[in-house]
Amino acid sequence: MSTVVVEAAGLAELYARHASGSTPAYQRVKDLVSEEIANGRWQQDEALPSESQFVAALGLSRMTVNRALRELAAEGVIRRVMGVGSFVAPDKGSSALVAVHNIADEIVRRGHRYGARVLALREEHAEPQLGAQLGLGEDGRVFHSRVVHYEDDLAIQLEDRYVNPDFAPGYLEQDFTLRTPFTFLSKVAPLGRGEHIVEAVLASPEESGILGVPSAEPCLLIQRRTWSRDQLVSIARLLHPGSRYRLEGAFDTH
Repeated sequence: MSTVVVEAAGLAELYARHASGSTPAYQRVKDLVSEEIANGRWQQDEALPSESQFVAALGLSRMTVNRALRELAAEGVIRRVMGVGSFVAPDKGSSALVAVHNIADEIVRRGHRYGARVLALREEHAEPQLGAQLGLGEDGRVFHSRVVHYEDDLAIQLEDRYVNPDFAPGYLEQDFTLRTPFTFLSKVAPLGRGEHIVEAVLASPEESGILGVPSAEPCLLIQRRTWSRDQLVSIARLLHPGSRYRLEGAFDTH
């Protein structure tokens, strides 16, 4: 990681631009940092000045500076690493809120590099509830894959997917580092309809390690079910680091 080099006098000058009798000091610090990031002077993954540098340069209390940086981190503008410092957060990837898309295509469309790592790809006995949902019967077998999807070497999604073997007989022979499970399933079992359930969660310790995020970082979980020819084909659990991903949607009131 590189370091943003900002002299104390430079910080004070930037802070003065946001001076306003009605604006709280912590908000002025937030505005300063946000503006420097938005105009490109402070780049993704660069280190911000330390709390002590802000305090010394701006003549503010440590509590005021700490509040500004904490709120910026909560808003996804910066990320804080305990014992190391604060850094400009990477741009968040985004996905359509309702539509079902291929994550590799989304990443490439943003002009970034896609990569994948397969953690598991096997046939398993389907648990009763899972087997019932997929219509597999009491002793049914299910295909199970776990794949980590990367955007420019940052893990952006942990995909945990169960598939009805009747609709995807060649699933276990696929190389999911070259094409995603979504791409393969779209060809062998064209999507008829889908369902999303979205919630905020904390990842398990294992999941946090796989995604490379602190255990306390909120994550975005999408539980997705997809049907083909009125038969449920796939159940997927898609886990995203909250600091790296967002859902977007648009609607028309007419």
